[in-house]
Amino acid sequence: MLRILCTVVTMALGGALLTGCVPYEPLPAYYPPPTTFDRAWNAALGGVQDAGIKIISAEPTTGLIRGAKDGIDVTVSVLRLADGRVRVQFDSKGSMERDPELANRFSQAYDRRMGR
Repeated sequence: MLRILCTVVTMALGGALLTGCVPYEPLPAYYPPPTTFDRAWNAALGGVQDAGIKIISAEPTTGLIRGAKDGIDVTVSVLRLADGRVRVQFDSKGSMERDPELANRFSQAYDRRMGR
């Protein structure tokens, strides 16, 4: 009789311990959406590459991307404006005769990457 009682108590305690363990689903990871600057920076960086410009330096803290293609030095500035907007500016130095469509290719690639 004592043996049966011990078995029943052991099973009841074991069952109680198992029901006390609730497997919780992990919370989904929250990633904040990219800022306007981040979107513009990534689109400008990708647009430079899509236009065939070799990147020499890219510094998101200053917003400057420097590159070159066929003797043309390129600077792309991604600037934060006071009202929260972002301005992207493409400047080049050198003979544009070697690649007269370079600025247009960058602009189209940037617009495409921005979803326009």
